[in-house]
Amino acid sequence: MPLIPEEPQIHESAQGPRVTPASSRTAPTPRPVPGPRPVAPPRPGRPGPVRPMPAQRTVREPVVATTGPSVNAAAPAAAAPQLQLIPASAEGALDAAEEAVDLLLDSGRAPGEVLVITTGDLHPWAAHELSFGEVAYWAQHEAGDDVFYADADAAAAVGRAVSRPVVVVAVNGGSAEAVASGLPLALGRAGALLIVCGDPQQINSVLGAGV
Repeated sequence: MPLIPEEPQIHESAQGPRVTPASSRTAPTPRPVPGPRPVAPPRPGRPGPVRPMPAQRTVREPVVATTGPSVNAAAPAAAAPQLQLIPASAEGALDAAEEAVDLLLDSGRAPGEVLVITTGDLHPWAAHELSFGEVAYWAQHEAGDDVFYADADAAAAVGRAVSRPVVVVAVNGGSAEAVASGLPLALGRAGALLIVCGDPQQINSVLGAGV
């Protein structure tokens, strides 16, 4: 009778995975997935107002100290205005001044940058505004949005008028004192340009400059 080989016996000490009954296996605890933490809702009934988020700070550039001689912080002296002479008679000085104003406005000058001074009769605009009283007249000056007309014969009027970039003077008569005092005041009120319409010899004798 042939011999049947014996089946290998599995001992408990043999290496290998142990099979545990399904009934005794416990489910693994799931691990939390990393990610952003949710914002906790505000607590109801919290006393006090809600504080706003702090504003983002702007990063300031560091101040770099430079070495060298100190610079005087005083502002440089203002340059003298340019002088322009338009020859005209006393009767035609006002018309010449009006033409000069029109050219200034056409070239891009704002009306509030122009001051017109007359040495003789008042400009019709000034006479019209003064008919409503000096308060209304000077209110137009303080508004500074239109050409303003002043009288050189009234030193207070020219002295009260503030400086403007361009001053146009019409030497349309008036006393010698009005011309002698009005032209220097007009020069002091002109920021960039002084235009004088009148007799060149009279103007040069007052201003003392070849214009």
